[in-house]
Amino acid sequence: MSQKFIYSASFLAVIGFLALQKKEASFEPGTSSAKQFVYIAASDTLPAPFATPSVRKNSRVIGWPEGKTPVAPAGFTVTRFADKLENPRWIYVADNGNIFVAESGTGSKSANRITLFQDANKDGVAESRDIFLSDLNKPLGMLVLNNHFYVANTDGVVMFDYTPDMRSLTPAKGKKIIELPAGGYNNHWTRNIITNQAKSKLYISVGSGSNVAEHGIDHEKRRANILETNPDGSGERIYAAGLRNPVGMDWAPGTNTLWTAVNERDGLGDDLVPDYITSVKENGFYGWPYAYFGQNEDPRRKGERPDLVSKTLVPDVPVGSHTASLGIAFYTGKKFPAKYQNGAFVGQHGSWNRSEFSGYKVVFVPFSNGKPSGAPEDFLTGFIADEKESQVYGRPVCIANLADGSILITDDSAGTIWRVAASK
Repeated sequence: MSQKFIYSASFLAVIGFLALQKKEASFEPGTSSAKQFVYIAASDTLPAPFATPSVRKNSRVIGWPEGKTPVAPAGFTVTRFADKLENPRWIYVADNGNIFVAESGTGSKSANRITLFQDANKDGVAESRDIFLSDLNKPLGMLVLNNHFYVANTDGVVMFDYTPDMRSLTPAKGKKIIELPAGGYNNHWTRNIITNQAKSKLYISVGSGSNVAEHGIDHEKRRANILETNPDGSGERIYAAGLRNPVGMDWAPGTNTLWTAVNERDGLGDDLVPDYITSVKENGFYGWPYAYFGQNEDPRRKGERPDLVSKTLVPDVPVGSHTASLGIAFYTGKKFPAKYQNGAFVGQHGSWNRSEFSGYKVVFVPFSNGKPSGAPEDFLTGFIADEKESQVYGRPVCIANLADGSILITDDSAGTIWRVAASK
């Protein structure tokens, strides 16, 4: 059975849906009430659940050969900013230019530390590299706010007293201000944290503890959400729910609109369910685990919560099924060509639940006036070495802006941070 697929203020990029038709439409779930342009797939369908078998195809990371780098479009150069890191998962760039990198992963692969890089002369190569903070518990998100340094560990948010001249922090001096449910399904252990423009709130992403709540919904308390709190951890509430694994978060330039990158569920076939980036509606519900990509009911949760299925919002931009889209960052620099101004870069860690690889690249989504204005397109590729042998050089995750107009991209599996700059 086919299922209708309509998106407002977005571009449909699900694999296999190539031809697009543009038309004006009125209000649809998940949009504002004002009329706006929508894009509708010519085929206008999603595949039925289980149209193809659920396949496990893991990649094997072989590392980058000497002299080889990922590939950017013409007009850009790609260089190594740093290497020989242990699973560099996330980057936070402070206002003073300090570059903090969370080195963390699952099990024994997690270094459980944050490394500080400084590039004082802005030549794209860090002059110093210091262990800033250690003995953490699978850290990801980082934030400097009001003379404090925040770390989002898998089990909670820790706050430290901080001044910009500090080269290290003492783990024992941290104060846990928020307890979080630890761990999760596959890589849903990550917890991200950002603040709003007024610097009055924290937003914390927490992934699900299962694929589709197979361990019971009680296991998912405070999960699959973006939480909002005060800077001291008080006043917690659910800002948005039904987000299976939201990781990257950023604010669309010129707006007060929060965006996130979300990993959707596994087990329904090669082309279900599309991962997506979306604007996050306050108090919005995005379907997990009962529905996906709008009011398409998951057959594994059929009939359980028709009330929640009926209120499920349609996310804005699908970015391919099983791509493991983790990072999102809007380009705030001025050095890239005009088409990239204020657009979104998305780091795709790569599939494991698909018969052919998807993801393993960084894609770009153009924006205009704070809304998507075109199709996702490849930006940084070349991570797949030999698909037949399931070999990849690395796997991209996080994107971060630097003050010089370049961007940094973590390649956690290869222990490398790449810098992409406009060619002079």
